[in-house]
Amino acid sequence: MLSDSIVFGAGGFIGRSLVAELLRRGHRVAAAVRGFGDGLTAWLDEQGVDRAALTVLRADITTPGLGLPQEGLSGVRDVYNTAARFAFGIEAVEARAVNVTGAAQVVEWAAGLPKLRRVVHISGYRMAAADRRPPDYRTQGAYEASKQEGDAAVRTRARELGVPLSIANPSTVIGPGQYIGLAGLVSDLWQGRLRALPGGPGIFLPVVALDYFVRFLAALPEHPESEGGTYFVLDDSTPELPAMVSLLAEHMGVRPPRRSVPVGLLRRLPRALTRADPETMSFLSADRYDTTSTRALSEAHGLSMAPVEAALRQWADDLVATRFGHSGPCRRPYGFHGVGGSRTWVTGERRRPGYVLLHGLLLSADAWAEAADHLDAPSLAADLPGLGRSGARERALDDWLAELLRPVDTRPVLVAHSLACGPALRYAAARPDRLAGLVLVAPAFLQRPSAALLRSPLAVPLLRATPVHRIARSLGLPEGSGLDGLALDLRRAGTSRRVIAALREAHGQRTELRRLLRELRLPVELVVGSADPPAEPVDTPVTVIQGAGHCPQLTHPASVARLLTSCRDRAGAR
Repeated sequence: MLSDSIVFGAGGFIGRSLVAELLRRGHRVAAAVRGFGDGLTAWLDEQGVDRAALTVLRADITTPGLGLPQEGLSGVRDVYNTAARFAFGIEAVEARAVNVTGAAQVVEWAAGLPKLRRVVHISGYRMAAADRRPPDYRTQGAYEASKQEGDAAVRTRARELGVPLSIANPSTVIGPGQYIGLAGLVSDLWQGRLRALPGGPGIFLPVVALDYFVRFLAALPEHPESEGGTYFVLDDSTPELPAMVSLLAEHMGVRPPRRSVPVGLLRRLPRALTRADPETMSFLSADRYDTTSTRALSEAHGLSMAPVEAALRQWADDLVATRFGHSGPCRRPYGFHGVGGSRTWVTGERRRPGYVLLHGLLLSADAWAEAADHLDAPSLAADLPGLGRSGARERALDDWLAELLRPVDTRPVLVAHSLACGPALRYAAARPDRLAGLVLVAPAFLQRPSAALLRSPLAVPLLRATPVHRIARSLGLPEGSGLDGLALDLRRAGTSRRVIAALREAHGQRTELRRLLRELRLPVELVVGSADPPAEPVDTPVTVIQGAGHCPQLTHPASVARLLTSCRDRAGAR
């Protein structure tokens, strides 16, 4: 085991990215994790990072000696402590074990390294606003108080033991996998639950992009003058909170709150009303921070930050892609785009897809993810406006689809499910030259309508009150079908109303769509599940997937993919 750098907390949000950065720079890295490191190695593989120079070690910084082996680490020069207990509402003893005792013990362990060049400790940017009185766990909360106490403990032990120390004080670090703190506010904004802005004008919640921060950390030991230095790592150009929220709201296609609540009033209101954790209140401040030394070191190493507005938009995309950590990562390009008057969630290949995939009601583009993995060409999928992760639509759905397909340079197979079969069929009838073929999966206009539900004035509250597992069962989906984001999507503000409105709109188009199907001049195929046949006979050939219900792309994705590939083969779209 030969390593020149060791990273404690290597399995965490910052730690794993720092490991990747050091490996890319040619370092031999020991990654200290509490478990076996399977999550870290899998993540590195997903990022395409060469692990040949990586050693994974089990460690526990809360125990003396850190639980590390006695041999094999004598060549370590740089010690990075990214380990921290970052959560609100935890007990003081839990926070102190990692953020105070553990942090000091990392310094003590590093003092015994014969080739030690630097210990880099990650503290917090609010240390600049903390006076040097003892931390108050009752008023500050366990997380912030323990970070303040840990900051002092690390400095003291490093001074006593003669350990070369650099401290990085980052603000909110944003990037894929960051779901704590400010991410909660973004979640409330996206779901329509942020009724008032906490703090109001002047509040400064600075951010820093993850990729820049880990490059900065990696550069610190290489800069001799950084020994003994404290660096506030944040983007000075971060918009104040009201402007930041407006920027994110515009990007995600939601409405920003029009009112604000002063911090003093927030502190006095009950948590059940504000939905705000009391420990976050101290972050609602107009304080600014001295980043002179950080900017100087960055310039010396050629480091620069991406524009903060772009970083915030990308982070919002990352958050929404996983429904704020409630669903798995998206393996294809993703993000919000302006399409047909809607901030539309788009995944996949936008310009040269072999397939364009449209989902039905109550679902999202994720419904096609597994089937897309089996296809022979790239695909483009999007959440319909007002559904899934997309913002509400301002224009007709037909206009939205036409604009979605406008940048497409190929002649793809257009595939639509359930309610989306209507706009797909109308597009195919109007522009057959743009498509290689049309596949309609469980078309709603050939099924029996839910007339009683559509007529009921209680349709919207009934849908809103229906448990998600019952909705999934009504779609023919088995337990554990992978629709992790279904509950969040359906509970977004206005979704139930938009679903019922779309059903009522489609109900009046059934006759027209059946006529278009008979007259279509483009190759078209119908696909249904054996448990969800058309309500009446049709002239168009129908492929039946045995054992499937209304959503065969979810329950039988490989079978659906084979049918789509065959359709593309017959169309000669190569």
